[in-house]
Amino acid sequence: MIKVLIADDEPLITAGIRAVLESAGDVDVVAVAADGREAVDAARRHRVDVALLDLAMPVMGGLAAAAALSGPRVVVLTAFGDEANVRLALRQGVDGFVLKNCAPDELIRAVRAVHAGEAYLSPAVTRHVLGMVTPAGRDEDAARRLAALTPRESDIVALVAEGLSNAEVGHRVHMSEATIKTYVSRILAKLGCRNRVEAALLVRDASRT
Repeated sequence: MIKVLIADDEPLITAGIRAVLESAGDVDVVAVAADGREAVDAARRHRVDVALLDLAMPVMGGLAAAAALSGPRVVVLTAFGDEANVRLALRQGVDGFVLKNCAPDELIRAVRAVHAGEAYLSPAVTRHVLGMVTPAGRDEDAARRLAALTPRESDIVALVAEGLSNAEVGHRVHMSEATIKTYVSRILAKLGCRNRVEAALLVRDASRT
């Protein structure tokens, strides 16, 4: 069982997330918290595997709580009310990032993915972050890094940069989702990117005129 902590200051949201996760069969919500400080204490006490943290919480916010946690993997939950915090969370290297209005199965996928040691960023997150970027000139370093990819890898990362999920990319290029997942992992390693959002931004930087 994957031991999970949910930290959110809205009881109704917490109850809904708990119901979704416990319906998965392999997830056990062992603790809930209403603020970041409670989350840090509960995570240590229960030795949780995955901590779901809201960004905006009283006493201690989600980013501060994530920085204070050394054991569990961290998935950030957000409604995108604060773009500055979104950027900070991405730079801080959280393991997962999902919207509060995501589909139930996506939340379960995110928990399973980060527990397995993978990063999970919702395609909706990728699209939103790309929308934050202010156009600038072409980045020659980004272009050089992308030039090291094979033609197939270049096709796949271009689709990732559109904010498509692995399943959607696979449909476009007639490959299985599992194969695309392998490609994306290899592409991220080649580019030196921590997640799909960084890779998507790299593609955008390289293509600007």
